[in-house]
Amino acid sequence: FLMGQPRIFFSMSRDGLLPEYFARVHPRFRTPHVTTIWTGVVVAALSAFCNIDEMANLCNIGTLFAFVLVCAGVIILRRKDPDRPRPFRVPGGIVMPILGILFCLFLMNGLDKVTWLRFGVWLAVGLAIYFAYGFKRSALRAR
Repeated sequence: FLMGQPRIFFSMSRDGLLPEYFARVHPRFRTPHVTTIWTGVVVAALSAFCNIDEMANLCNIGTLFAFVLVCAGVIILRRKDPDRPRPFRVPGGIVMPILGILFCLFLMNGLDKVTWLRFGVWLAVGLAIYFAYGFKRSALRAR
């Protein structure tokens, strides 16, 4: 989480989904130092006050959901834009992303109801913030 999340926040900021402050890059190391520091502070605070098992379950369900979206995106893009040049071909064609979705959903199904409830609340809050703040500001949407 600590390795990848700062880059996600950095990319979201460059797209306009987060304030521009989070898109800053360290002048010497060329890394997203602002989002790295913020992510570290938030994770440290959460780990001090939250149960580690509950946090692991939330991280798992969120990551699995992201994998489902990526697999679905592969399927949709293959159908919607079949002539696009693709430097990487998914082994197994359309079967692999379908299996990816099924396996991720299977693993998600094994998580408890409280995790699903928290995930639903977190997703609803994220979508509300996106539509209230980021939807109008998205550079990708403008293209």
